[in-house]
Amino acid sequence: MNEKKRCKYGTGGVDKKNSEGYPDPTAYEALSNIKKAEKVFKPIVYICSPYAGDVESNTEKAKLYSQFAVFERNAIAFAPHLLLPLYLSDDDPEERELGLFMALVFLGKCNELWVFGEIITNGMQREINKAKRRHMSIRYFTEDMEDIE
Repeated sequence: MNEKKRCKYGTGGVDKKNSEGYPDPTAYEALSNIKKAEKVFKPIVYICSPYAGDVESNTEKAKLYSQFAVFERNAIAFAPHLLLPLYLSDDDPEERELGLFMALVFLGKCNELWVFGEIITNGMQREINKAKRRHMSIRYFTEDMEDIE
């Protein structure tokens, strides 16, 4: 293996030399820092907020809560009430129950449950209860995304 390949593959895919073959420590350090940042643990957080009622407004809020988790708290957000209504009807009792079941399965794949808003719906309470039984970390936030201690 030649020197260039050893440098490139020995450092996680970051080459110590530029495209002309000359050492470039500044670029190497910058690219190495980017690679390290990519490896930082990001918890998968389950976004728990109202859906039924004012569906349009609640959907927009769930999007904001998800963006908050991703961009402000460096997490991977999962909001099942943004996904499941794309192919399940909340108005059909059987499909709603199937959706809640599926959401609880997804909850088991997450690291934390984040509850948003002061109103806790029946569906949200089921998610909270399941998270408690699983001894998951549960965080509560106001509708304005402020931590509730």
